[in-house]
Amino acid sequence: MEALRLLVVLLAYLGLALGGLPGFRMNRAGVALVGGSFLLLLGTFDLEEAWHALDAETLAFLFGVMVLNAQLSYAGFFGLAAEALLRLAKSPFSLLVLLTFGAGLLSALFLNDTMALLLTPLVVRVVQGVGLNPVPYLLALMGAVNTGSLLTPTGNPQNILVASLSGLGYLDFVRNLWLPALLGLCLQVLLLALLYPEARSLKPLPPLPPLRYRLHPALLRKGLAVALGLLLAFLLGYPMAQGALVAAGLLLFTRRLRSERYFQRVDWELLVMFGGLFLLTEGVRRLGLAEALLPLAATPLGLLLAATSLSLLISNVPAVLLLAPLAQSPEDWLLLAGGSTLAGNLTLLASVANLIVAEGAGKEGVWMGFGEHLRFGLPLTLLSLALLYALL
Repeated sequence: MEALRLLVVLLAYLGLALGGLPGFRMNRAGVALVGGSFLLLLGTFDLEEAWHALDAETLAFLFGVMVLNAQLSYAGFFGLAAEALLRLAKSPFSLLVLLTFGAGLLSALFLNDTMALLLTPLVVRVVQGVGLNPVPYLLALMGAVNTGSLLTPTGNPQNILVASLSGLGYLDFVRNLWLPALLGLCLQVLLLALLYPEARSLKPLPPLPPLRYRLHPALLRKGLAVALGLLLAFLLGYPMAQGALVAAGLLLFTRRLRSERYFQRVDWELLVMFGGLFLLTEGVRRLGLAEALLPLAATPLGLLLAATSLSLLISNVPAVLLLAPLAQSPEDWLLLAGGSTLAGNLTLLASVANLIVAEGAGKEGVWMGFGEHLRFGLPLTLLSLALLYALL
């Protein structure tokens, strides 16, 4: 029986690494849930223990942030913010700088995958409309949504997980990670300017083409009011999961937009994957496999390297869950968040946000190659990880 349980765990993490199991029509969410259910079937834990293994705070936090993003998206906030940002650009280089820091800030406040999805078509249309090579600007968007999301607990799913499991507050993240995030964004601007001479040009740009998006003022006012209230609550130390769930309730209490419209924008696959991963992690703990990771994270540097390596192998959220029992201090938790986040810059396949940008660009007729990304992502990742370790 132990051998079967071990096989289930190993196959599940193989599926997470590959994005699915060969011959089976399952994505990462399916693999995680099937793996967890098979451990339940094999008696690794019973149903009550499985319920206790789920972290309700993480799931509630993630759901609430998704509902808020759905409201702001329907209201046209992200299109409005992108237009205001991009219209400030007067040259190819200023466009690069504004895109990097604007997308980074938006990703810090909202989920990075959401920003990647919403901003990609806007960026492609703008840069093509003014006759620029879209590749450096798409690379800037990929790097910005990853690096910028490091700043806050709401920036990406793994930060939400770290915040829920560690008890670190919103200000703890911002106070410790603002400088690594800022320097990482500066570093990517420098790298892109060196790699793409046209992107560092100061030649005046022609008028930017109009961006197509729908603006709903009433929805926008309510969404911004709730978002600002939630941010204030976070800064004052209100429990983040509870605040996010209350915010979702306030937004769903409306006569303007049917609840189904919100739920269509919630990433249920991500929530299912989180649930399955909690069960898999409980299985790993009960089988005693977590002890094998102890040598990897015996020091802060080891923990950072383990978080980075495992994030590349099995994706960042599973990596954080596996390594979470080894984090003993606030510094450990921040290194875990930083390593799992910055690893996403290494290759085109290293983060979901990268794939969203690449896929969205492909729909607009722009192809992004693996090698093209690697020559930017490799130095960016190594240097930003070094900065993170030195500053923490």
